[in-house]
Amino acid sequence: MIVLASQSPRRRELLAQAGFTFIVRAPAVEELHQPGESPAAYVERLAAAKAAAVQASGGASDDEWILAADTTVVVDAHILEKPTSPADAARMLRLLSGRDHFVLTAVCLRQGSRQWSAVESTLVRFSPLSESEIIAYAASGEPLDKAGAYAIQGLASRFIPRIEGCYFNVVGLPISLVYRLLRDAGYPA
Repeated sequence: MIVLASQSPRRRELLAQAGFTFIVRAPAVEELHQPGESPAAYVERLAAAKAAAVQASGGASDDEWILAADTTVVVDAHILEKPTSPADAARMLRLLSGRDHFVLTAVCLRQGSRQWSAVESTLVRFSPLSESEIIAYAASGEPLDKAGAYAIQGLASRFIPRIEGCYFNVVGLPISLVYRLLRDAGYPA
């Protein structure tokens, strides 16, 4: 049985759409970037911490496969998490406007004492945005629970002319990577 260690409705949707059967146990893990930590190391550490927290919370049996993920957006040296307000979302959108950035998602799989993990990276190009577009999108509410302050599958789709890499990674869960980790780990198909 797969245990999804996530509160994200998008991750639940993507996993279900890909045909996986799972239950959800959302962990409580503080998401703080450590000084000097690379973006890839950051998301990988958080995904592993989420999986470990679910396993440590009790009730995890040896036949459970705990699946956790963490996503962040990186533009230049800036790590863009979920915005704290519409003003913070607008700040992030100004950074993204007319530029390329990367979406990084770490996936961690735990089964008993074994662990597998990997990081997916997708390049996303944002169109130049006017200040009125930024303010209107930030005020829509859509960016508030999304890393980088946008949802590629929602209203922000009109701002993204091109990506290089996994679309599902940008939504929040690189399904092909999840499948590969499960397959390589010996998860019963």
